[in-house]
Amino acid sequence: MTEQTPLRKSSLISDQEAENITRVEELAYEIKVQEVMTPNPITMTTSMKMREVLEQFRVARISGAPIVEEGQLIGIISIEDLIRCLIKADLEAEIQKYMTHNPFTVKGDDPVVEALKMFVSTKVGRLPVINKEGQLIGILTKGDITRGLLKALQQDYQTEEVRRYRASHLFEDIESERTSLILRYNIKAGDFTHGGEASSKIKRALSRMGASPQIARRCGIATYEAEMNLIIHTTEGGVIRVEIEPHQISIDVYDSGPGIQDVELAMKPGYSTASEKVRELGFGAGMGLVNISRCVDIMKLESVWGKGTRLRMKIFLKKEDTVGEGHAAKSLEEK
Repeated sequence: MTEQTPLRKSSLISDQEAENITRVEELAYEIKVQEVMTPNPITMTTSMKMREVLEQFRVARISGAPIVEEGQLIGIISIEDLIRCLIKADLEAEIQKYMTHNPFTVKGDDPVVEALKMFVSTKVGRLPVINKEGQLIGILTKGDITRGLLKALQQDYQTEEVRRYRASHLFEDIESERTSLILRYNIKAGDFTHGGEASSKIKRALSRMGASPQIARRCGIATYEAEMNLIIHTTEGGVIRVEIEPHQISIDVYDSGPGIQDVELAMKPGYSTASEKVRELGFGAGMGLVNISRCVDIMKLESVWGKGTRLRMKIFLKKEDTVGEGHAAKSLEEK
């Protein structure tokens, strides 16, 4: 028996509401942690005294450092730990007494948005960055993210303007009853390394075709969450199919298993069936479907347990959001 959510119709997101999905938020889904982190950070060892930590912090002007032994990350020491030590006048204590063991970490190839989620959920001030082998490759603070996002904003502006102009004329001089562009992406199960690439390409295509920033961001976030669900929850991956027309964007996401046992429960904020391993990677917080719902105008979720799931979404375009500025776009708007 097929379970499905009812067809949900909502009013179009207003410009004021859509402004909440900012260019910075958009970049957070595109940029990888390794692009904004501080590489080769100063590290400390368990043999050090807190007095040495104080001196290192003072000389290097840092507020935290990973603790490494034999190439493995085993902890982190922060300015907050040092303050606790100073209050107790305990500078001769070994670093192990005050350091945080088994700290939260992020991977270098994680999108920045996952690090932001980690900062929010853990309240920590810095995150060690590791590679696939678990080796320390950098340190990340919220300040690093801010600087990285600002730099990205500066670098991509001029290049994107040129590309956008070229792509926005894609439909010009094409005469047909219905003109559309179909984008199709195969997503592999468990492929966190490439997580977010498809959604980033979809968003970029829309921007270059003349879609408003709000529309591109809404579609980019909705497809990112759907893409990560395929990576996290499916057994063999799935497909994202996007059909772009001058008046609407249709998104179809489907897989062949394992399906969802309780669709209604899956739609509740915070509910997740992600494994502990996936959660340790910083994914599977149970907000994916909720975020999708926030960004689309129509959402229909169908699933058969043991067979697969299909998620269909639509984003309607107002006249000022119309994709493509050529004759095809104008004629469709008139119809």
